[in-house]
Amino acid sequence: MELPLDHLRTLAAIVDAGTLDTAATRLGITPSAVSQRLRAIEQRVGRVVLQRTKPVRLTAAGEALVRLARQLALLEHDARTALGDEDAVPRIPLAVNADSLITWFLPALADVAAQRDVVFDVHREDQERTAQLLEAGTVMGAVTAQREPVSGCVASPLGRMRYVPIAARGFAARWFAEGLGRAALERAPIVDFDAHDSLQTQLARRHGARADAPRHIISASAEYAEAIRIGLGWGMLLPGQYEAGLADGSLVLLADEAVEVPLWWQRWNLASPLLDLVTGAVERAARTSAAVV
Repeated sequence: MELPLDHLRTLAAIVDAGTLDTAATRLGITPSAVSQRLRAIEQRVGRVVLQRTKPVRLTAAGEALVRLARQLALLEHDARTALGDEDAVPRIPLAVNADSLITWFLPALADVAAQRDVVFDVHREDQERTAQLLEAGTVMGAVTAQREPVSGCVASPLGRMRYVPIAARGFAARWFAEGLGRAALERAPIVDFDAHDSLQTQLARRHGARADAPRHIISASAEYAEAIRIGLGWGMLLPGQYEAGLADGSLVLLADEAVEVPLWWQRWNLASPLLDLVTGAVERAARTSAAVV
């Protein structure tokens, strides 16, 4: 089965644009030509690859084809660079969890950008879900909690992020005067980063809590830590987010224990100098960061 490269590029362009008409504009061809290429791909593979919603949604077959399209684009860029015939600045799509992004990941991007002209498209997602973006072909590399490699990818360990339970002094005096008992943990408000954040619940379960406490959702990293500092609820923080508060007495450590989250770097299993450069920078940044142990 032969899949013309321009047809694969068109499929990827449709996904990036969200609609066939917008993809046609970006590609400089007619909407009819886009539709014809899409139909040709579906005829060749014998199945639907795209759901014509707004925005469009890939089927499982479509995800495999878009992943192939992006991998071929990367290999083409590497080949043209080796031949001295690459003028376009490559776009590198990556996925990373919010806490890595604010603590150690950005220096890795700066490291790469200092060596090559590149642009990054960074998708922020929970570490439990970033691997899904790799599977869908949306990104070429991801910081993830998933050890098992995604199909067509390789994984390498980055270390662990270590979170400790922190609260404002006044909040702790009100809710945890007698320590982290079951009843207190089921009543005291917590601060979650998003609907997928389970760190606070994990610690509460360790101390016997069975029911979920009231929870605030603060989906912004700096504001998340600030919500804990001002006493909105208790939550798990990383090194660098609480030491000054412990030193001046405004924050307290609720328990001398931590929840550790292992991190892995997963990338496409391709012999690509550009992807090798990104991988090396990510691994160095994690290795030298105080936030990763």
